[in-house]
Amino acid sequence: QVQLVESGGGLVQAGGSLRLSCAASGRIFSINDMGWYRQAPGKQRELVARITSGGSTKYADSVKGRFTISRDNAKNTVYLQMNSLKPEDTAVYYCNAFIPSSIYEYEYWGQGTQVTVSS
Repeated sequence: QVQLVESGGGLVQAGGSLRLSCAASGRIFSINDMGWYRQAPGKQRELVARITSGGSTKYADSVKGRFTISRDNAKNTVYLQMNSLKPEDTAVYYCNAFIPSSIYEYEYWGQGTQVTVSS
């Protein structure tokens, strides 16, 4: 059974930084795309950033220049460095990963970690 476990959320003042981590564990031989999504109260879950196994990245316009996604394939871990945080970044952040098994690819989600940015 594959699990994604996030860590690193918390409360920070506007302008501050946080680093989120998400470690995948279980029967894993490789991981395709990994990413971070977020969901604020009353809003739909939205993409924050994605990274392919080769390191290509994609960001939401709202976080470009402030957030950086990276991954350590040896540790099956994806990171999100968040700088210059704004109150509107407040949300539950979810890790996402596409993991192949045999001829299939399965999508997994973490349990979420709360990020709160105070003004």
